[in-house]
Amino acid sequence: MAADASYDEEAQEAQAHRVGPAPPGGLLDLLSVSAVVLDSSGRIVFWSPQASDVFGYTAEEALGRYAARLLVHDEHRELVTQLFAEVLATGTSWAGAFPVRHKDGGTRLVEFRNMRLLDDLGDVYALGIAADRNALERIETELALSERLVSQSPIGIALLDADLRYLLVNPALERINGVPLADHIGRRPHDILRFAPIGTIESALRQVLVTGTPLIDQYIVGRTPADPDEDHAWSVSYYRIEGAGGRVIGVANSVVDVSERHRAAAEADRARRRLALIADASARVGTTLEVERTAQELASAAVPDLADVAAVDVLDAVLAFRRSTASHEGPELFRALAVASAHPTEAVAAADKVGDLAAYGPDRLITRCVHTGQPVVVARTGRDDLLRIARDPAAADAFARAGVHSYLAVPLIAHNEVLGAFDLLRTRNPLPFDEDDVILAGELAARAAVAIDNARWHESVRNSAVTLQRSLLPGTPPRLTGLEVASLYQPAQASCEVGGDWYDVIPLAGDKTALVVGDVMGNGVDAAAAMGRLRTVTCAYADLGLDPDEVLRHLDKITCGLERYIATCLYAVYDPHRHLCHIANGGHLPPVLVRAGERPELLDLPTGAPLGVGGVPFDTTAFDLYPGDRLVLYTDGLVETRHHPIDERLATLVNVLDEPPRPLDETCQWLLHSLRHPEDNDDVAILIGQARPAQRP
Repeated sequence: MAADASYDEEAQEAQAHRVGPAPPGGLLDLLSVSAVVLDSSGRIVFWSPQASDVFGYTAEEALGRYAARLLVHDEHRELVTQLFAEVLATGTSWAGAFPVRHKDGGTRLVEFRNMRLLDDLGDVYALGIAADRNALERIETELALSERLVSQSPIGIALLDADLRYLLVNPALERINGVPLADHIGRRPHDILRFAPIGTIESALRQVLVTGTPLIDQYIVGRTPADPDEDHAWSVSYYRIEGAGGRVIGVANSVVDVSERHRAAAEADRARRRLALIADASARVGTTLEVERTAQELASAAVPDLADVAAVDVLDAVLAFRRSTASHEGPELFRALAVASAHPTEAVAAADKVGDLAAYGPDRLITRCVHTGQPVVVARTGRDDLLRIARDPAAADAFARAGVHSYLAVPLIAHNEVLGAFDLLRTRNPLPFDEDDVILAGELAARAAVAIDNARWHESVRNSAVTLQRSLLPGTPPRLTGLEVASLYQPAQASCEVGGDWYDVIPLAGDKTALVVGDVMGNGVDAAAAMGRLRTVTCAYADLGLDPDEVLRHLDKITCGLERYIATCLYAVYDPHRHLCHIANGGHLPPVLVRAGERPELLDLPTGAPLGVGGVPFDTTAFDLYPGDRLVLYTDGLVETRHHPIDERLATLVNVLDEPPRPLDETCQWLLHSLRHPEDNDDVAILIGQARPAQRP
């Protein structure tokens, strides 16, 4: 091989500069070369130890004997004698293979090199150098096979010396590296492979050279001059090469191009990550029926695996449930609902802030996305592209500084209606958006769009119910004789719809005041409407001056006519001149009486049946209510939870009220803060009346 000559030159140059004897090579030992010297008569006068291995005779058995008689068969003796005479007479060397007689009686084919020797006295001798022909052929075969294996191997193979300079490179590695064989020899890997992870490669070579421990199937990814524009993957192995006596020759490495396997594994890994992303998004997006939170869940699910920055922008007309007045040639008004980032970046500040409205013309990419209902992808963004993405030139400059280099927008479509767009940017991720990214983003957007659509419809219905319910509740109560009141209504925060809680403060004849708290079972607009009817009827019967139990009896009849609805109600009438309160209970939780200087107590009232059961009598109970005393009425949403017994919660209510008194409005807020949890799924109505000296307003 061409590398063999280079290797010999390197070795000779190194030997010329080395001081002292070089360590012996091992090839002669491997061949077991023997030396035999004959005098001019043909007697054996010198016999090397290796000769015993070749011919079988010890030195004692061979020295002094005639070689032809000892080592040659009778039929060959004449030919040998003739060859011996020619060597001594003419000095011509003779080389060849010849059958000899072994001590064991067998015949061995031995390779000979015969030559004449002269000593200082002019005496003539014959030197025979011999080696077993079978051993020689075996070594020749091994060398030939080694040469062919290296040169014809499809695996890249190289041998480097102790200074990590190439001594041998086979054609396969020449093709892998894209560098001619001659340009390898005498150079180090970092001189050849400028695109590969050369520091890792040379560090591994030195480690193997020092320790002698092979490194097998190491996985590296990089580029070589053979294909400088494309990443390749290689499986490499490093192992130390030693000669006879443990002499370190250098370190060898084998290289197998596994780029196809690497790409397949990378694609499989990418597919797994995409499936994981979709599964994660399915679990994270749409956990509530809140539009903004659903949008934020979508944006957060996309980073960092799909994008570095993600935003959700919805058409304002869609949120308002009105048709867009803009044609597909006109601008659109977007409301930013969510922004998420994989890392701190100026691009977030340059994006539309959550809650802001922005009008984008038909030339903008996001507008094109919602107009066409198709994804818009810009694999490599330039200045003009950023101007069509950002809200203004300053924001485009910020995007450029942040490293935005690729853009993707996919439409949010639910029930064949385009709701808005899902916008994605890449800054640190060096890869541009590709078709697989478009498919993945579209899958996420499709799932999220349904959740956003459900959330906006829910919020619309809920807002309508809340608006209806608030419109049916009383406004600021009038000034009352001998009574100060405060009220609070809190719709459910986690519920899909509002309930039918209500309260009322009704001035009556004789300076009396009726205090009412009720709860229609169920939720939504229907429950709110039923509550409104009961409140109206309550006011009508209150004006008749009926006792509380009579009022509840009439309300029970009305509720029975409301089909499936059942309600609970507390109805109390306070007379400030007699400091007396009459109260009746229709299946409601008991009120709390708070007297100055005493511990609050739950009033022990006949519970009565809920309104709508029908035919069950109600009782009126009277108790004193002096100036400074408070009567606290509430609905079950204040105290009921899924995880605590109602008696325990009522005791907690009493304990909260057993604190230094606050103003009535603050007390309402304090009760809500102390007892209500954000995840509680019910409305709350609180009504507090505090007696005061009876002075006419």
